[in-house]
Amino acid sequence: MTRHPSLPDWVFPPPGGFVAEHLDHIPDLPAHTELIDGSLVFVSPQASFHALMVDLLVVALRQAAPKAFRVRRDMSVILGPRQRPEPDVMVIKAEAACDDDETLYEARDVILAVEVVSPASEVRDRHRKPQLYAKAAIQHLWRIEKNAGKPVVYVYELDPASKAYVITGIHRDFLKASAPFELAIDLTEVDQL
Repeated sequence: MTRHPSLPDWVFPPPGGFVAEHLDHIPDLPAHTELIDGSLVFVSPQASFHALMVDLLVVALRQAAPKAFRVRRDMSVILGPRQRPEPDVMVIKAEAACDDDETLYEARDVILAVEVVSPASEVRDRHRKPQLYAKAAIQHLWRIEKNAGKPVVYVYELDPASKAYVITGIHRDFLKASAPFELAIDLTEVDQL
């Protein structure tokens, strides 16, 4: 393989490709780089809508979450040797949050993964990540999209028979859910942040 002289060496995969643990050891790796199907995925700048939705969700989930859970943002989850995506928000089991220096969680510790869709991540957030999360048996998935300037939350739960997500609700203006725990979120508050 011919290497381009202006690119750092870490851009080129090692023999056998990248694996999840590589992300913690690559010098100068851009923040929020994900590993999807063994390929490094670089995150593009996020729009204000994305940041505000994540802020709103983190606050609301932390207020509603029972003591058995913790809420994390912008942290990665290992789904397999060549899969280490970074959901925008995660709800994890409290016992998994054991170290202030942790950079990732295991799929078995994630109760809910949340993706706020951006134009650059639309295909990954709508298709590939849900497939990966379902295969890793993450029970709950929320996908948030912007429609006519307003948030729409698509709520999914893992069907144990098909091992695929089924939609359990589409929410505009207000999200009320009983799983993974009881919560209510006024989605119109994103306009006030």
